[in-house]
Amino acid sequence: MLQQILLVEDDGSISEMIENYLTKEGFHIVHAEDGVKAIEAFQNERFDLVLLDLMLPELNGMEFLKIIRQRSTVPVLIVSAKDSDVDKALGLGFGADDYIAKPFSMIELLARVKSAIRRANQYSSPAKQEPISVHELTLDLENVRLDKKGKEIKLTLKEWEILKLFFMNQKKVFTKEQLYQSVWQDDYYGDENIINVHMRRLRKKIEDNPSKPRYIETLWGIGYRLGEF
Repeated sequence: MLQQILLVEDDGSISEMIENYLTKEGFHIVHAEDGVKAIEAFQNERFDLVLLDLMLPELNGMEFLKIIRQRSTVPVLIVSAKDSDVDKALGLGFGADDYIAKPFSMIELLARVKSAIRRANQYSSPAKQEPISVHELTLDLENVRLDKKGKEIKLTLKEWEILKLFFMNQKKVFTKEQLYQSVWQDDYYGDENIINVHMRRLRKKIEDNPSKPRYIETLWGIGYRLGEF
């Protein structure tokens, strides 16, 4: 699906230039030439970003910004020639995310647009994570719960992180260094004992026969991987 931008600009030549350029770059542009029409468009469609001129007829950009901030956190990039109004929109709690001053280059505008959308996506709520099942084990990522044949198995935080790492990377082989860095978030100095202890305890909880593990296999001299069933 194309990312959709609401362009609120009353200058026809500027709006046409922006719309043509961003359309060629793969965006879908909805244009509104005044604040009232912009509100109508915003109520009827979903947008990934708003490009907003502040000097608008009917309803100015600042009023439009206050209205949409009551219902949405969509990123807003101000396009304006008046530094004083930009300062107000950015600094007085109106909720703009960034601005670009007129005149501007299309390359700079595109970079600002992509950056604002990328930041918004990074901080948006993550999608619901579905449980992951491997043979008789089910890892419920939303509720931080492990079940085996429908019965809950209690794990420590590190045991959970180890198992989650393997479940989410089912084809990957992890060396002890990679495992330590991923789970403990620290440099590995060759001390295998901490990994061995946690792996032994985890296997006692999840394996039918811990001495012959099937869920987390040891590749001697290499590391570990999730078993195949």
